[in-house]
Amino acid sequence: METKLSDLRPGNTATVTKVTGSGAVKRRIADMGITPGARIEMIRNAPLGDPIEFKVRGYLLTLRRSEAEDVMVSTEVQM
Repeated sequence: METKLSDLRPGNTATVTKVTGSGAVKRRIADMGITPGARIEMIRNAPLGDPIEFKVRGYLLTLRRSEAEDVMVSTEVQM
């Protein structure tokens, strides 16, 4: 199921399918390792919901919610 990265819940993992947006924001996200095919795990939200912490390519990364909304992911079924 395809959804926005910002919609993941703590502990959910997904695979990046595409990065939307344009210009500098899209390039910045790609420079951080969030590219199609990358596996990403949502770690936690800040107390007020912004920013969000993710684990991607072996390191922890914090994104603003608005940046995470520009990343589409394919989620796996959680059992």
